[in-house]
Amino acid sequence: MLGLAALLPLAFLAVFFVLPVGGMLARGFFPDGGLDLSAVPEVLSRRRTVRVLTFTVVSATAGTVLTLLAGLPVAFVLYRLRFPGRALLRAVVVMPFVLPTVVVGVMFRSLLSSGGALGWLGWDGTWVPILMAFVFFNLAVVVRTVGGMWEGLDRRAEESAAALGASPWQVWRTVTLPALAPAIISAATLVFLFCSTAFGVVLTLGGLRYGTIETEIYLLTVNFLDLQGAAVLSVLQLLAVVVLLVLAARTRDRREQSLQRVGARAAARPVRRHDIPALAVTGLVVAFVLLPVGSLVVRSLKVGDGWGLGHYRALTDPDATQALRVSVTDAMGNSLRAAVDATVLAMVLGLVVAVLVSRRPRAAGWRRVVSGLDGAFMLPLGISAVTVGFGFLITLDRPPLDLRTSPVLVPIAQAMVALPLVVRTLAPVLRSVDPRQREAAAALGAGPWRAAWTAEAPVLTKPLLAATGFAFAVSLGEFGATAFLARPDRPTVPVVIYQLISRPGADHVGMALAASVLLALVTVTVMGVVERLRVGSVGSF
Repeated sequence: MLGLAALLPLAFLAVFFVLPVGGMLARGFFPDGGLDLSAVPEVLSRRRTVRVLTFTVVSATAGTVLTLLAGLPVAFVLYRLRFPGRALLRAVVVMPFVLPTVVVGVMFRSLLSSGGALGWLGWDGTWVPILMAFVFFNLAVVVRTVGGMWEGLDRRAEESAAALGASPWQVWRTVTLPALAPAIISAATLVFLFCSTAFGVVLTLGGLRYGTIETEIYLLTVNFLDLQGAAVLSVLQLLAVVVLLVLAARTRDRREQSLQRVGARAAARPVRRHDIPALAVTGLVVAFVLLPVGSLVVRSLKVGDGWGLGHYRALTDPDATQALRVSVTDAMGNSLRAAVDATVLAMVLGLVVAVLVSRRPRAAGWRRVVSGLDGAFMLPLGISAVTVGFGFLITLDRPPLDLRTSPVLVPIAQAMVALPLVVRTLAPVLRSVDPRQREAAAALGAGPWRAAWTAEAPVLTKPLLAATGFAFAVSLGEFGATAFLARPDRPTVPVVIYQLISRPGADHVGMALAASVLLALVTVTVMGVVERLRVGSVGSF
């Protein structure tokens, strides 16, 4: 039964991920029908390639370290302390992760450019905004992943160490930190992965001067038609992603085993005097999150030398600018329709995959198969969306899959991006169900599907709703693959924002800012609803 259920998502993965990525790589390594690896040393020895690889590793490492330093105190405050407004602060911290990457880039440009609130720092056009955007975007990964585990730790070990005379620092170093280490390593691995594969943020803030492997693949493909160079960098990125995903999977397994060893979920305690440093850091981090958001809203209201809603009114006018073929509100309609289709697709496939990877077969061979499936469906999270998007165009161009001009490509690509997040939301919930409940239902005469429904359906309602909202928000803001696939007469809002911000003129920038506010408002509203469902696994991977 498991084998048959796996056929549908495996077929989807094969046609819409393996085939496009394989097609892209084949164009690079088999340019004339035969294997040609001469481009590998040539590409890797280019000065620009060395510079891009160096910037990718250094910026991702720095972004990971800074995100951990900022996120750990926030995880402690939001998951171990009890105070009014905690749920609101959790929603604020999660918000950046679901914001479209293009919007995040526009936020920091508006904040640090001349006329912005921090324009006097002179950081516009440097690498600093990219690093700040990395921390802003990935803060939720650390807070939710580490905070979720911190919330479940048995407090008695810490209290025993304190009763024996250990200082708060000694308790943290000898008791808390070892228990949290798997979650911290897992979060750090994923933050590094997200930083090193960032696209929209780096493309918006870095231009041609600062680029990562992801943006370099885009430039080589679109601007220079250098498919061999793009293929070499795609393979390099693929190898790095596989290594990082293996590390993340191992640390996640250790984390789940650790959670099974602790006792009942510890209740959050009231705030005490020695919590003030952590509260102060949390306050600064929340200000850091809200500052670019506030700057974006304020600057979207600045029209010429005054203030008004002129940029928002222009969003509904198809003739407001010659840079676009449709109005921004029409583009919003396209985004919503594509996101709904992508969400339905991702939920159907994600639920099947989550059920499969949550099973723990007794045979070692089947356990390896299940583990392999889990890793395979995580790959789209780290593989270059640019590679996937361009692979769609060059492989799905002949019958029976001639989809180059079809609008279905956009929701399919967005579903591919949302699928791993749906699996990571549902699988931990399904793994938490005691398998003896299914066995008891089966012993009473229920069939396999009826037994699974009886044991697992009661705990799945909220996670399903949360995963639906999460998939919708992520699909709404997807930019990497959509930039390739969206037709000029059916653009999505992230594509429109990038087109506007790339054009000269204050009106174009103002419309981009207004569209960014609109898109951010929709995604934050969706995630606010998700946060109220209080599903701990959302946003933790």
